[in-house]
Amino acid sequence: MTKGKMNEADVAAFCLALPGAREDYKWGGVRVFSIAGNKMFALQGLRGDSLAFKVDKDLFLGHCDRPGIHPAPYLARAQWIIMHPPYPLAAEELRGLLTRSHQLVVSKLPKKTQVGLLL
Repeated sequence: MTKGKMNEADVAAFCLALPGAREDYKWGGVRVFSIAGNKMFALQGLRGDSLAFKVDKDLFLGHCDRPGIHPAPYLARAQWIIMHPPYPLAAEELRGLLTRSHQLVVSKLPKKTQVGLLL
């Protein structure tokens, strides 16, 4: 990390450190971070050219009004945002949003599956 910002490698390492997180590659070059098998919480372009993740429904439009943050193609209806490096957020805020994305997905899982995934 440089100057309080995260790079693509930092984001990937952080996502994989979240409880139950795993990664795979889909759609010809998208790095997918998911939990409980196939429940996505973050996506990274294989060339490190983008980062997308879920945000709270009531905060979605506010995030999209910020410079460098846009509704994610195909996923905006599910309150996903996208940004491109250098990411427009400080490392602390980005880590918080990625953690929140993870927890938003965990909260939709069956209660027995949530055990061990909640922070």
